[in-house]
Amino acid sequence: MKTALDRIIDYKHDEVRALKCARSLTDLESAARNASPVRGFAAALTAIARNDQNALICEIKRKSPSAGDILPGADPVEIAQDYERGGAACLSVLTDMPSFGGSLEDFASIRAAVSIPMLRKDFMIDPVQIIEARAYGADCILIIMSAVDDVLASELHDCATHYGMDVLVETHDEEEVERALRLPSPLIGINNRDLKKMITDLSVTERLAPMLPSNRHLISESGIADPDSIIRLRNVGSRRFLIGEWLMKQGSARAEEVTRLKLAC
Repeated sequence: MKTALDRIIDYKHDEVRALKCARSLTDLESAARNASPVRGFAAALTAIARNDQNALICEIKRKSPSAGDILPGADPVEIAQDYERGGAACLSVLTDMPSFGGSLEDFASIRAAVSIPMLRKDFMIDPVQIIEARAYGADCILIIMSAVDDVLASELHDCATHYGMDVLVETHDEEEVERALRLPSPLIGINNRDLKKMITDLSVTERLAPMLPSNRHLISESGIADPDSIIRLRNVGSRRFLIGEWLMKQGSARAEEVTRLKLAC
């Protein structure tokens, strides 16, 4: 039986084929070269984490396979501005429509409205998606190790760095961490959510964090919902966190909640 991740990867292949038919590689490469300058994603996280504060990557997604509808009618620009006002280091913007309700149009609108770095959060399976991300102004892209083999991971990483972007390498188990450490990127995400079973458990970060050497930066992802979650993960060395669903649901208190989580210790 196919997992949720399998089904997503299946339609990503369809999306990539459609993209290659709709736009020439020459056109995309030109757009990527002429896009607005890259904002340093890893540097923005480090600028906050080095002061022992929590560097937050705040995420925008209207729905997800695990949670269903989160905020279907959300104004992504308003939410992004709330996050920035609250002290987010960076943004993560879902650009997958079928499963997460996002789009590159959302990404472009947000990019024009904020000054902090942005991650294009999507399921990358072809370098053309990386080039497209930069064309829309992305500062960082995601490589999900459970979705790619080592050869493709390296190809995606090299394409991103060629265009000046940072790379967040996402893992969920010991084998994926070992594979991720073969890539040069300093940003290693540990996803507390199993993308195949859609089960979330903060102990995943606690178990895997000791595997990371000091020259890699741990980013704990998923399942973070209050200061206690932050404090628990700080105890295993994390100072960088990706938080989405919890913040999306905070409404008018969203900016204040970002500040509260940033200062939790």
